[in-house]
Amino acid sequence: MDIKDKVVIVTGASSGIGLATAKLFAQKGAKLVLAARSKEKLDKLAAELPDALAIPTDMTKEGEIKRLVAQAYKHYGRIDVLVNNAGQGYDSPVETIEAAKFQHIFELTILGPVIATQQVIPIMRQQGGGSIVNISSGTAKMELEDMSPYASMKTALAKISLTARKELAKDKIVVSVVFPYITRTDFEKNTLRSGGLAYETDDEIAEGLPAPDAPEKVAYAIIETVETGVSEKSLIPRRG
Repeated sequence: MDIKDKVVIVTGASSGIGLATAKLFAQKGAKLVLAARSKEKLDKLAAELPDALAIPTDMTKEGEIKRLVAQAYKHYGRIDVLVNNAGQGYDSPVETIEAAKFQHIFELTILGPVIATQQVIPIMRQQGGGSIVNISSGTAKMELEDMSPYASMKTALAKISLTARKELAKDKIVVSVVFPYITRTDFEKNTLRSGGLAYETDDEIAEGLPAPDAPEKVAYAIIETVETGVSEKSLIPRRG
């Protein structure tokens, strides 16, 4: 897909990977719909971009997700790309997983993207196609202690995405998954925890591994995924 003049919804656009992705799409000539909970941050970003609409959205709230897509479509008259990026970590040994926290991660990581996808499908089908990119995680391809709550959700998101890819191929709606590596953002600071786990910096987590990626690297991978239509894009470093 040629990104110039396309209408792109980016969730979690106020910081980190979402922020970098929104800026890169703008550089490519896209029209942006920026979604996140922080109105102040979204308004600031929208003012910096040439053609952007800020819509504060809590991606755990079905009504707000539906409003996001409806307002985006009303404003631009079409939706070409949906990037489901909003997310939050949850670290805990299986033994101490808290139901309320686990439920929150489910609503944000799985249910939110599913609802957003359901809302854009009829629009993209009527237009003759579109692109949906779901941001999973490298943890979905590993079994890491204390990370099963988050990793399991990102694994489920990847499976839903690749199944939707097959189901929607007839409508020329391309669904893809990106698997980021450890990325330098505020993700770890905002991660929920149980079982007495302590906060670790990105560098501490990556000790003995390749250095964490800049969010711009993930943004470029997302752009490439939209442009090429590949099913999966992994940024997990290969280890010799």
